Amino acid sequence: MNKISDISNTELWLLESTLKERYGKKIDIEPGEAEIRLNPADRELTMCPVLYWRVDNCNFVVFKTGDNLYRCQFFYRLFQQYSTGRYEYDNLTECLVDLLQVQADYEAQERGEIKLKRRR
Repeated sequence: MNKISDISNTELWLLESTLKERYGKKIDIEPGEAEIRLNPADRELTMCPVLYWRVDNCNFVVFKTGDNLYRCQFFYRLFQQYSTGRYEYDNLTECLVDLLQVQADYEAQERGEIKLKRRR
């Protein structure tokens, strides 16, 4: 089984700083690991470091899938999983900003504050 390098202190600091800027307070972040397929056709699973946090009723996950490669999603329940629409990022800052923006837009749409166009 392949293994991706651990989350670095710089990557963790970047996430902590981004969340503090977004929410105005320190957010608890839980590191972990997940076995995922790096490519849909892969039979073999790869152990990837994961950063998880929860704000209100929303859960966020960032997977480190390689050197400077990341995937992300947010979810409310297991059957309510959402992504940014982008499969993978090569920049953690861009990954985090997109994730937080898509989730904020989703919340605003659910409250009826904005109407989003559907992506094709």
